[in-house]
Amino acid sequence: MTVMYTLYLIRGLPGSGKSTLGQQLAGSHSFEADDYFMKDGVYTFDPSLLPNAHASCQLHVLTSMKEMVTEIAVCNTFSEQWEVDPYLEMWKEHPIYTVNIIECQNDFGSTHGVPEQTVQDMEDRWEKVHQQNFVPAGGFVPEGDGQ
Repeated sequence: MTVMYTLYLIRGLPGSGKSTLGQQLAGSHSFEADDYFMKDGVYTFDPSLLPNAHASCQLHVLTSMKEMVTEIAVCNTFSEQWEVDPYLEMWKEHPIYTVNIIECQNDFGSTHGVPEQTVQDMEDRWEKVHQQNFVPAGGFVPEGDGQ
């Protein structure tokens, strides 16, 4: 029996269904920067802590890859290529994984109360992201890059 290893990078605006899809695909190995702001079931966002939140999310993903978890999901906005690149760097180090970039385009309403102007700003800077747009440090591209 062949074991498949998949890293899902799920992108979309707030309220598009990223978290729900991530949970369905990877269960307890679905991670997002917003997890950092959950304390005792209460979401308390602090923009000054966003770098810490993303570092924490990346650490969870890297740990899961090292443990060879078969399905991992990352559910973040990923509005620009540079936001995806740290995960593609991890993929470079763990090429056993197939990367699937999924874009959610629904509008269920933000569960975290993201202001409309913030959502509009995210939409305004939205760009197409791909594995093939990724140029890793050192120029290495894993074989079978999921294209």
